[in-house]
Amino acid sequence: MNKEFDPLFTPWKIRNCEIKNRFVQCSMGGTSIFGWMEPNHFDKEAANFLLERAKNNVGLILPGIAPIKDPFFGKWLYQGKGKFKKLKEFMDEFHKTGSKLFIQLTAGFGRSMAVTSLMETLATNKVLGTLAKPIVNVDYLCASSSPNPNRWSDKIKTKELTVKQIQKMIDAFAKTAKLCKDAGVDGIEVHAVHEGYLLDQFTMKYTNQRTDQYGGSFENRYRFPVEIVKAIKKECGEDYPVSLRYSVISKTKGFGQGALPGEDYVEVGRDMEESKLAAKYLQDAGYDMLNCDNGTYDAWYWAHPPGYMPHNCNLDDVMEIKKYVDIPVVCAGKMTLEAGAKAVQEGKLDGVGFARQFLADPEWITKVMEDRMQDIKPCIHCHNACFNMGHHKGIGNDQPLEDTMHMSRCAINPITMQHKKYKIVPTKKPKNIAIIGAGIGGMESAIVLTKRGHKVTIYEKSNRLGGIFNEAAAPSFKDADRELLKWYANQMKELNIDIKFNHEVKSLSELNADEIIVATGSTAKRLPIKGVENSIEACDYLAGKEVGNKVAIIGGGLSGCEIAYDLILKGKQVAVIEAMNDLITTPHVCLANTSFLREMLAYKKADVRLETKVKEIGKGYIIVTDKNGKEDRIVVDDTIVSIGYNPAPLAPKGKHVHLVGDANGVGNLRTVIWRAWDVAMKL
Repeated sequence: MNKEFDPLFTPWKIRNCEIKNRFVQCSMGGTSIFGWMEPNHFDKEAANFLLERAKNNVGLILPGIAPIKDPFFGKWLYQGKGKFKKLKEFMDEFHKTGSKLFIQLTAGFGRSMAVTSLMETLATNKVLGTLAKPIVNVDYLCASSSPNPNRWSDKIKTKELTVKQIQKMIDAFAKTAKLCKDAGVDGIEVHAVHEGYLLDQFTMKYTNQRTDQYGGSFENRYRFPVEIVKAIKKECGEDYPVSLRYSVISKTKGFGQGALPGEDYVEVGRDMEESKLAAKYLQDAGYDMLNCDNGTYDAWYWAHPPGYMPHNCNLDDVMEIKKYVDIPVVCAGKMTLEAGAKAVQEGKLDGVGFARQFLADPEWITKVMEDRMQDIKPCIHCHNACFNMGHHKGIGNDQPLEDTMHMSRCAINPITMQHKKYKIVPTKKPKNIAIIGAGIGGMESAIVLTKRGHKVTIYEKSNRLGGIFNEAAAPSFKDADRELLKWYANQMKELNIDIKFNHEVKSLSELNADEIIVATGSTAKRLPIKGVENSIEACDYLAGKEVGNKVAIIGGGLSGCEIAYDLILKGKQVAVIEAMNDLITTPHVCLANTSFLREMLAYKKADVRLETKVKEIGKGYIIVTDKNGKEDRIVVDDTIVSIGYNPAPLAPKGKHVHLVGDANGVGNLRTVIWRAWDVAMKL
């Protein structure tokens, strides 16, 4: 193991609970031991997920948030003792690994509740809302400290929680914590004065306009989380550890407005000066650890950093807040091993929080210990499967119900949280299988098939692996994507997969194989407009084609906006032309990712034209038409077209011919990889 990482493998204590190393697996929605968005129960899939990570050397594990009251049917978590008996059995097995586990309990979401179109209907239609209340009470789910706008829907204004409702929640925290303690759980984490969730909405001035004992003064705004920890301590004893999920700085300019890295702004939430007071106040109330990051749902990219955010984006603020408390402090947010180890070594941090890396590779800490860094499959911060709660103008949370019910799956590791559906089963009839195309879909198919016992040969017309993903990984902020390409290359070598480079297959008849997988990708869509020959295709730009200082991008989807950001980082002047009413209206792209790009383009003063179409592309100009029919001529040096792709399979699907990747339907990395498994598991 790299000696630089030694500080991460030293023990530490939270109250009297000793943790064997400094690695903390932070909570992720969907990994709750009591289930997620369904009647609470002991969840076997989550238990399998948590135990596998514990066996792979995590020091402290925090399962996904457990609502103290079910979102559906409204049952309190402490009701129904059977699940706690199963939890006791699980904890007995879990502790054999040497890891420790704190269960994270949440009061709820408040105005951050990711409202769907169905929930909008129930909230705005009194009759339907009343009829649905025994099943799902939207008013209660979205209730906040005060009447506030919902983060996801402009049609909903939250109700104000009553004092009676608050005190019932406090009681529920205490009762549930005692049942967890009796089941052998090592501690509790209270969720959360963090990320703009319900408790945080009480603490911040811009979301709390109450005039009773839970609003107004500093002490009143922090009363709710203070009374929770005191109730837990009273029920469980002073020595029972209670952590708090805590955001040091809100990084928020207003409702729906985050503050970008380096931006000069006026904080409406918790600034550093208040945080210094709050951290000490919460410690003195009884909290034994602060598990820290930054942000709110209005500035979501701090708490759930996409690839565009800098590494260790919260670390400086967390190290600063540690100066004002005596309890352990953990930092999460695109943390690197190097920065985490250095902070621990210098006494500026106690634990290092990681989350979605555990979805991508459950064995990654073990691989660090064994000095197998090249074998670690990296999280690429895409949120395509773990947190694909999308939102754009006029649309609330567009996440499919299937994903809502089964969050914390992983785009690049289908086994995560669905190990019964996706698994490597050795074949009883080994076959000779040809794969046409060495893109991600082709390589993923090859890995699964080889591990199952088949003989695989990949035919690749170019001299490189990765296909179009090489272009997707080109921008400077796509370092994780480039690491993923390295991982695939290493897997091809480790598994001794036969790859025929510079071999273009023109007909399936030339292949001698039992089965053929076609992974030939897609081709760029072209605009049927005058002067399109004067434009540059997005992939050509990403492949290195030079552009001038003033660049227009036709297409404000995810790829177009990423190209715009890449150009901005290079000092270019950018115009984005989009026919829809918002940027990135592609369904199921996480709001943390899209809000960063929308806000960054606005911050950098990109010329964004919504509900606008391109009439002509000339040499040195484009002519556009807005929704009212008004034409405008924009002077540019170059025009990049980024309007999507069409599948380009070499051959159609047949009895022994199978399509994977974009050849089987253009999507994202999740669709490419999961569909590859769907095919490879059946051959």
